[in-house]
Amino acid sequence: MPYVNIKVTGGNEAPTTEQKAELIKGVTELLARVLNKNPATTVVVIDEINQDNWGIAGESITVRRAKQN
Repeated sequence: MPYVNIKVTGGNEAPTTEQKAELIKGVTELLARVLNKNPATTVVVIDEINQDNWGIAGESITVRRAKQN
């Protein structure tokens, strides 16, 4: 049973419900096509991580994006 965990930042840039559905469908189809995995037993989980809880190069995403503006 494949398990795929997709992590994205939440907030203003969080994927829409429609985008999440497309990700789930697309990943399931990809595993079926490439690895011959059964879509009925493929699990896809999307976690939205608060931007304060995601860091790159010693800074949170909140801080990094504030610098870009």
